[in-house]
Amino acid sequence: MLSVIIALITIAIVVYLLVKGYYPQAALFIGGLILLTCTWLLGLGNNGELLSAKLTTHFGGFDVFKVFSNRFASRIGGLGLMLMAIGGFSRYMEHVGASSALFKVFEKPLKKIHNPYLLLGAAFIVEQIMVIFVPSHAGLGLLLMVTLYPILVRSGVSPLSALGVIGCCQFMDVGPGSGNANMAAQVAGMDVSEYFVYYQLPLFAANVVILTFVHMFIQRWWDKREGWKFDPNKVQTLAGTKPVKDEKEAPAGYAILPIIPLFLIIFFSKVAGSTIRMDVTTAMVISTVIAIVCELIRYRNLKEVLATFKLFFEGMGKILVSVVSLIICGEFFAQGLIKSGFMSTLITSADQAGFGLAAMVIVGGAILWIMAFIMGSGNAAFFSFAPLVPPIATTLGVSTVSLIFPLQVLVSFGRVSSPITAALIAISGMAGVSSFQVAKRTCIPMFIATAVSLVGYFLFWY
Repeated sequence: MLSVIIALITIAIVVYLLVKGYYPQAALFIGGLILLTCTWLLGLGNNGELLSAKLTTHFGGFDVFKVFSNRFASRIGGLGLMLMAIGGFSRYMEHVGASSALFKVFEKPLKKIHNPYLLLGAAFIVEQIMVIFVPSHAGLGLLLMVTLYPILVRSGVSPLSALGVIGCCQFMDVGPGSGNANMAAQVAGMDVSEYFVYYQLPLFAANVVILTFVHMFIQRWWDKREGWKFDPNKVQTLAGTKPVKDEKEAPAGYAILPIIPLFLIIFFSKVAGSTIRMDVTTAMVISTVIAIVCELIRYRNLKEVLATFKLFFEGMGKILVSVVSLIICGEFFAQGLIKSGFMSTLITSADQAGFGLAAMVIVGGAILWIMAFIMGSGNAAFFSFAPLVPPIATTLGVSTVSLIFPLQVLVSFGRVSSPITAALIAISGMAGVSSFQVAKRTCIPMFIATAVSLVGYFLFWY
């Protein structure tokens, strides 16, 4: 019981720090530090033991920090390296203009649609195709602000409706390039291509179809409610956005570059029946090299083009600072919850109360949804909880993927509904409106996506 009280107090402290805008990594690290220190001093969990006999420093005070260094070492060379490679590739795609080139493939057909709300629906579908190849909520949102947003507002779409659709550009963390998807696949012991094709893709496709119509009606309802009227004389003001720095005009053929990693990952996998295996990190490096070769052919300047390779490593560094560090601190916090005996107490209580898989999905999903909304980050919430899923699944007698899959999906919706998530803050800032106004436009679609996902899960995967 003492472990539960200490854990609940610590969780309250962490949530308070996150709500007050403290650095998430620091908040999670402090939470883990408190829990592990109390575990050692008070003999909680397994008599206060934090590490196995092979790993211990033989002094509990040092073991607290050794837990952190162990998590750092294990993640930096596996999941961390993969995510950093994704970040490096995305940064290079931005530099060469490949992301914009991909969007231009869809630009002309979009301009032919004259009904503003039909255009919104078509724009949403285009976003969801692009998100598989540009796996960054904030990154894709900013790209769409300088490409799609002007098209929408000049076609009679209200700025807030356009922002509502753009804000939902990555409403679900999907595809081999998604950090949460990779984390879920790793915890489930699955190849990320299998997780994407057999689990994520069917549910994602169903949600896209339904949310296309939801956005068309909900954004129109909001426009009528707020009395918005299209004024062609003000369209330049409405469409005024800042250009993305370091973005170059790229040849049309560059549109294929962001697609190459997905092709390599899926084609060389069990899904395609290939005996060759391609991991995400290798696919990102190969694709970056292909892009560099294209730049060499384009500019014929070996020194300058090779110098741009540093952008790949800059992108890796940004992901280390923002995402990988969050994973490590989240897992450190999760280790505190596990080592203190808090999770084993909860699991035992849930088992005695007769909680089954359905109850755990609903309750766990609600908790993660709320955490992501409060934090403005799906990664922080999911990375903290994901390591706890395997023991819970074992206790329930179900496969790990059957529990982690719905949780990974639901946490995305909480993030997209939050006015403090990075993407909503970025796009609202470019448009000169409050992120709370944008979140108001994303919340209802995300509530519907939550309901659709739960119904779909219980019908086809439960």
